[in-house]
Amino acid sequence: MLELLGLDATAEAVYREMLADPEGGVAELCERLSLPEAAVRAALDQLADLTLLRSSRERPGSLRPVSPERGLEILLRRQEEELARRQQEVAASKAAVARALGEYAKVRADTPVGGRERLLGLDAIQDKLEELTTRLTSEVLAVMPGGAQSAASLAASRPLDEDALRRGVRLRTIYQDGIHDADAPETLDYARWMAGLGGEVRTAPVLPPRMLVFDRSTAVVPIDPENTRAGALCTSEPGIVASLVALFEQTWETAVPIADDRDGVAPLTLTTGERELLRLLSTGLTDDAAAKRLGISVRTVRRQMAALMERLDAASRFEAGLKTARRGWL
Repeated sequence: MLELLGLDATAEAVYREMLADPEGGVAELCERLSLPEAAVRAALDQLADLTLLRSSRERPGSLRPVSPERGLEILLRRQEEELARRQQEVAASKAAVARALGEYAKVRADTPVGGRERLLGLDAIQDKLEELTTRLTSEVLAVMPGGAQSAASLAASRPLDEDALRRGVRLRTIYQDGIHDADAPETLDYARWMAGLGGEVRTAPVLPPRMLVFDRSTAVVPIDPENTRAGALCTSEPGIVASLVALFEQTWETAVPIADDRDGVAPLTLTTGERELLRLLSTGLTDDAAAKRLGISVRTVRRQMAALMERLDAASRFEAGLKTARRGWL
């Protein structure tokens, strides 16, 4: 009952017995409580430390319990003093943290300025994403171009996505069709895992630059879309965020739900990805350039083109282009 005041169960039992029989000694306490002598003596030491026992004037050399009213008042006062001391320590710590943050802000490159914050390096980006995820209330919009995502990126994202989904946050993610590439099994598995937890995942052949939008109020985009390791820009400026949300929604409408993945049966018409591949190649892009735009490997580009030529019964890419145009596929 008195554990909150610093008294354990054994010490409380000894205190009660001493109140009931102030004349009893250690042997009597051991017998009545069925406790070993060492436990009783440890309890007496604890009671003495808490000033619930004091020396007897009538029986020198022995201890007597103070009254419960006086003893509990002493314990409460001691806790109040301890609480006041801790509050002073916390206040001093807060002041020290505020001073430290002020000093760090002078040397950090990622200090927020006017609703914008530059995040330099992967560690700074990860810290910010963790901070934003903990404050999430409703929705995350994500665009993940480039096909296969790095194993480190997937590992860092998994606990954040899982936490958000389990809290009922809506996650909508658009990957590039390149995640279907044989070189991206981990990314495809991750997308399916996220969908299995209730996330909404779609794919598209061409995507805008990488972006994350939290609760339609804060966005994180790369400083350099060609080098995401260089850092990111975190912004809460309404105009920028609204534009990114509109771009996401436009891309989302034309993307394909991952649940509707192609099952390997050759369709009678072009898929969105195949149509985009042909369009890019028709503009004069090389296989390497088209693969980079689509977020897939060069091997996949060539495999898709070989499959299209077979379906069209074309002996060359030029002939395939003519037959594609005749069928109205482009």
